[in-house]
Amino acid sequence: MIALVFRADRQMKFSFLEAAALEAVPTVPIFELRGIDFERSASCAVLLESLGLDDLAARVNVQWNGRMRSCAGRATWPVALIELNPRLVEISREEVRRTMLHELAHLVAYERHGNRRIQAHGIQWQQACADLGIPGERATHELALPSRTLKRRWRYDCPSCETSFERVRKFKSRVACYDCCRKVNSGDYHEDFRLREVALAEG
Repeated sequence: MIALVFRADRQMKFSFLEAAALEAVPTVPIFELRGIDFERSASCAVLLESLGLDDLAARVNVQWNGRMRSCAGRATWPVALIELNPRLVEISREEVRRTMLHELAHLVAYERHGNRRIQAHGIQWQQACADLGIPGERATHELALPSRTLKRRWRYDCPSCETSFERVRKFKSRVACYDCCRKVNSGDYHEDFRLREVALAEG
């Protein structure tokens, strides 16, 4: 049972939801799973309210994204959108629930810490996982989802620690080594650690 209260800003506040909704799995064919999942959105809102995050609860939405291939889920803050891969339904009911809570923990971590730069799966996210009932959650799961390999054409090197990594696409803005910035500038951008761009050879 879901009680809905419509606000002036046309957002919905979910004030009550049976716990069983967390376990529900859609009965429609996977290829028809798309758009907002109101039942799961409501269950997330209830959990967020229990953590005192009412503003986030009013914004959160869970959506099935059929364009996802190898990615199980994705969270976008501050718009508070959780996207799930419909193929999760083929794996298990528990994997749907776990992935949703995994992504919800990202929203909780960023909501609690605002514009501060935090590590995606750092201590703040780990605490959020524990608060949502999935302590010890791993950063990645081995899922039977199709994958694709894209050629990495760009490498970026840190001029200080010499750490390097490769990317498929170029960065569109200036970026710096986070580890080095964290040591001397609380994680904020520092020009001394701006990454150097290197084009990788074809073939």
